[in-house]
Amino acid sequence: MLGLAPGVATAGGRPDDRPGLERELRELVTAPGGPPGAIAVLRYGDRTEVYRAGTAEIGTGRPPRSTDHMRIASAAKAFSGAVTLRLVDRGALGLDDTIGERLPDLPAAWHAVTLRQLLQHTSGLPDYSASAAFRAVITADPHHVFDPHHLLDYVFDQGLAFTPGTQYRYSNSDNIAAALMAEAATGRPYEELLARLVSRPLGLRETTLPRGYELPEPYLHGYEVVPPDPPEDVSTLFGASGAWASGGIVSTPADLSSFIRAYGGDRFLKPATRRQQVAFVPGASEPAGPGTNAAGLALFRYTTRCGTVYGHTGNTAGYTQLAAATPDGRRALTVSVTEQISQSTRPALLARLRAVQEDFVCRLLTGPGH
Repeated sequence: MLGLAPGVATAGGRPDDRPGLERELRELVTAPGGPPGAIAVLRYGDRTEVYRAGTAEIGTGRPPRSTDHMRIASAAKAFSGAVTLRLVDRGALGLDDTIGERLPDLPAAWHAVTLRQLLQHTSGLPDYSASAAFRAVITADPHHVFDPHHLLDYVFDQGLAFTPGTQYRYSNSDNIAAALMAEAATGRPYEELLARLVSRPLGLRETTLPRGYELPEPYLHGYEVVPPDPPEDVSTLFGASGAWASGGIVSTPADLSSFIRAYGGDRFLKPATRRQQVAFVPGASEPAGPGTNAAGLALFRYTTRCGTVYGHTGNTAGYTQLAAATPDGRRALTVSVTEQISQSTRPALLARLRAVQEDFVCRLLTGPGH
């Protein structure tokens, strides 16, 4: 970690100096119902700052580390975007390819949906993870191993929620269908495509897409926090196969920051594909990220008081994530907390987390060598 120059105040009056950010992270962790642990990793070229608060595992005193494994939840959607857009670069897929052309066995009512609409959540596909049948399986057996190729079966009898391309609506089904299109176009398993097109080229040695519920050691333990009860460890409560390309990836803060620096930056894709990736429409990630959100292709624009970053958020049992980078890819950050924080369940805590995230974005944009 670096020795930093004296801090400065941002335009919004919140501190972006190291002591101020460390204090904010501690206050988030010690807030009523707050996460037991939090870690933020900021990358400036070859320089790194790490901020941490709380513990990686209650009862141990072990601090969170950038090499700890964790569930990245819906930040995995950026990875499925990376796979499919790399295939677009290679001519194996087109953004206007339709479900009907690539996946004709899916319901005819879905056939007009394009890859572009899937990646931008303007498809209208019903969300399989919200279906009663899917939730019944998870409730009965949280470790159930799903066949990812049949996740969409849970909504097979449902039509589209709206005409494709006319609305924005976040759906976990979108990235499942996108991954299936990648498999259909190449004849290769999605896991293999993820390794060949993303993980290996970017040197992501601690990033995996498991089917089971276990996490590699060491890992950040994720918790359900419902005061006044003590936090419950839910790190391995659910298997990853039910989220697959939509949210099943396990990574580390270090790997996730390397990934988003590439994918959020302007050198990972060919210029023509990049222009499509960053054609934004109004729409928030889930949970909403800092500032004002807009949706690109498996990438969100977060417009804060200090400037703009591109990235993705995610949450699942025990974890909430933000990964973001400057549009040139020179700077990147991750903010990871060990509790699921969402608008539907913890709106006040989410508002507080988004404020902390925005202050870290300000540090990223105004910090070393800006």
